[in-house]
Amino acid sequence: MLFYWFLKFVAIGPVVRLVFRPRAEGTQNVPATGAAILASNHLSAADWIFMPLMIRRRVTFLAKAEYFTGTGVKGFLQRGFFSGAGQVPIDRTSASAAEDAIQTGLRILRSGKLLGIYPEGTRSPDGRLFRGKIGVARMALETGVPVIPVAMCYSTIKLPFGRKLMRVTVRFGEPLDFTRYEGLAGDRFVERSITDEIMYEIMTLSGQEYVDVYGATVKKSMTAGASASDAVATLQPPAHEAADRAPTSLAG
Repeated sequence: MLFYWFLKFVAIGPVVRLVFRPRAEGTQNVPATGAAILASNHLSAADWIFMPLMIRRRVTFLAKAEYFTGTGVKGFLQRGFFSGAGQVPIDRTSASAAEDAIQTGLRILRSGKLLGIYPEGTRSPDGRLFRGKIGVARMALETGVPVIPVAMCYSTIKLPFGRKLMRVTVRFGEPLDFTRYEGLAGDRFVERSITDEIMYEIMTLSGQEYVDVYGATVKKSMTAGASASDAVATLQPPAHEAADRAPTSLAG
C-alpha cells in the first residue's frame, strides 16, 4: 500500500506531471468513498499510469498474470512494482479466465475499492473504440456500484527541430446507475444493453469512432502486412446493419 503512494506522489507521479502536464476533467464525478467501476477506453500502455494520477483515491486494475510470474531479480522487481502499483494478477490463458477475472473484480468492489477496467479487453489496434465485453455489466449488476465512464485522450504538440510532445487529458463522465436492473445479472441481453450504454458514454467523452467488432478479434485477424482497417472491413457487418448496432444511450 505504501509503495503505491510512493510511486504516485514521489517516484513517478511528479515526473509524469512535469513532462506530460496531464489534465483532468470531471474528477468530481469519482466518489470520494465507496466502491465504483472506472470503465475506460484503452489507447496506450500508459493509460493505467495517467488515469490514477488524476484522482486522490487508489485505483486497482486487473493485470496479466505474466507480470507476476517472472524469475530471478528481474521477476522479483517486476512483481513488486506491479503489486505496489495497484495491479492484481489474472490468468488469461485458462478456460475459466473470464470468470476468474470477474470474480476477482467482484472481490475488489465488495471491499469498497475503485476498480479500473478496460471493457474493450485490449488496447485499440488503430485508435478507434471497439466493442465492449459484458463483464463490466455483470460486475455492476452483482454489486450495484456506479460505473464511471472514462476517456483517455492523447494529442501531440509540435516543438522546434521536428520534435513532438504528447499531451494527455483524462475525462471522467457522470456516474451511470444500473440499479434499475437489479436481479438481472446473468441476462445476456440486459448485460449487452448495459455494456453498450457504457461504451456510448465513453465514445461521447473521447470523440472516438466506434467499431462494432471486438478489438481482440481484429488483432487476431491482422495478417502480415494487413492493417486494422483491413481486418475490420472483413469482420464488420454491412454498413446499414452496423448503423443499427452502434451503441446508443439506453437510459430512461
